[in-house]
Amino acid sequence: MRSSKLQPLLILGAALLVTTILFLAQRRPEERPRQDMAPLVRIARAAETPFRFTVSANGAVSPRTQSDLIPQVSGEIIEISRSLAAGGFFEAGDLLARVDTADYRVDREAARAQVARAESEYGRTKKELERQRRLASQSIASESRIDDAENAYRIAEASLREAEARLERAARDLDRTAIRAPYRGRVLNESVDVGQFVNRGTPIAQIYAVDFAEVRLPLPDRELAYLDIPLGPKSKEIDENGAPTGARVELRADFAGRSHRWEGRLVRTEAELDPHSRMVRLVARVADPFGLETERSAPLAIGLFVEAEIEGLFLEKAFVLPRNALRPGNQIYIVDAEDRIRFREIDLLRTERDRIVVGGGLEAGERICTSPLDAAIDGMQVRVVSGEGAARLDAQAAAPESAQ
Repeated sequence: MRSSKLQPLLILGAALLVTTILFLAQRRPEERPRQDMAPLVRIARAAETPFRFTVSANGAVSPRTQSDLIPQVSGEIIEISRSLAAGGFFEAGDLLARVDTADYRVDREAARAQVARAESEYGRTKKELERQRRLASQSIASESRIDDAENAYRIAEASLREAEARLERAARDLDRTAIRAPYRGRVLNESVDVGQFVNRGTPIAQIYAVDFAEVRLPLPDRELAYLDIPLGPKSKEIDENGAPTGARVELRADFAGRSHRWEGRLVRTEAELDPHSRMVRLVARVADPFGLETERSAPLAIGLFVEAEIEGLFLEKAFVLPRNALRPGNQIYIVDAEDRIRFREIDLLRTERDRIVVGGGLEAGERICTSPLDAAIDGMQVRVVSGEGAARLDAQAAAPESAQ
């Protein structure tokens, strides 16, 4: 009976002993420094720099002047120049083809004979008129004879002018049997050969000038804001020396297995805005496209598709920042001296694929946040990383992309 009363006391004492041992044996938790939970961000420094806008476009090369070579007389072709073949070059005034001249020489001689007869008749009537006037002054000739003499003189004078006109036309037709190049150029295609009969007004070849080539470059009208081009009626294509006065254009294309570049100038805008695409077509001109006067790595062939980089407006001072610095509403995040985010509205001039151009709203040396922040608020504390920390941050950002 007595042992049953002591048993609870023994259990209670054992529990107190175990509790005391555990309390004395416990280890105090290690104190760790409190971690700063502010987000890590990358920054870019605002720096003023000169900047020139450029505008990209694409287009095909076309000749400045293209013409149909058309004979002005009919006849058999008796001579063809070696240059009158597809791809052939020629100089201004070169003989390209000749029409048989026999009939036109005959016509010229007949016209000369008619002029001789008309001159003889004109001389006779002139002398008769003078004789009748002398007789009239002596009261010998009647008025009717004087009238007849004057009428015959005027008819002879008109006949002489007509004969001289016929002679001029016959001589001109004879000259036109020689079909000559109107300018320095190249043959696009031809459709005539020796022995073939050609009619007046029927094209026998297509030719184009080689002094300049032109490229039509379609652009959205908003891109004109970045170009220094005259849009009014007083714009000039060339200066006093014949050189284009417009903005510089660099053309690029792959030709004959290599990449080539050519330099040209903007000379004008075309007459209308495309009603379907709402594009404005600019015209760039390249001098000596085939390298006839200056050495070129490759000719700027007609029909070649080229990429164009048009030189635009020049700014003496601008801020060029990474594209990811731009926030909604034309804002950026400034990181102040206390490492806090400050919202700033900027004068955004242009947005490109990997950068933005800012005209105002910044001061040189300010720090701009370029890291994505989903829930940023004005005045939020951040931690700025640089050097190795920035590299680690970039690696972390790139890790999900590489995992994909």
